[in-house]
Amino acid sequence: MESVEANTVERWGVQQSEIVITYRFTQPDEPAALVLPRSHRLNNRKQPPEELNTLGDHLLRRRLVLKLLQRQVAEQIGVDKASIYNWEGNRSKPGVEYMPAIIRFLGYNPLPPREGWADRLVQCRTVLGLSQKESAVRMGVDQGTLARWERGEREPNGAYAALALRLVATVEATWSPNAARTA
Repeated sequence: MESVEANTVERWGVQQSEIVITYRFTQPDEPAALVLPRSHRLNNRKQPPEELNTLGDHLLRRRLVLKLLQRQVAEQIGVDKASIYNWEGNRSKPGVEYMPAIIRFLGYNPLPPREGWADRLVQCRTVLGLSQKESAVRMGVDQGTLARWERGEREPNGAYAALALRLVATVEATWSPNAARTA
């Protein structure tokens, strides 16, 4: 081994350890034929995810950037600490009723953008934290009708199309999935 360097680096507002080891494949008194530096990061639970692929990744990064405990995030969202632990570890997903609080905590909508009536309607009610039944009541339609719209079997038409479009447009304008995903 040629050398070992220990550094502290900051990623997403969180201090982390980084170790750089330089390997030498000759004797110290011989000219170096090959010297290879190798960087190692110490993995721990306090390391924010580099990529945001899941809702749990979004929650973990935001919590670490704000330097909050899982208990503190749980209080803000209205769940217990175990829920935050499971969501951050991608062991489970939050129920639709928690999405408005999660979006408020993150400051943006982490759900990927959707195309078409069916997916947009589902995402709209998810962002609002509504069950299918609650959403149908709010829209003034039968739950079975909304279910068919959400499955893509039918599309809203006439006055219902205007109502659905207005609701979707309002939610998308307020909590756009394309919002900046920075902490």
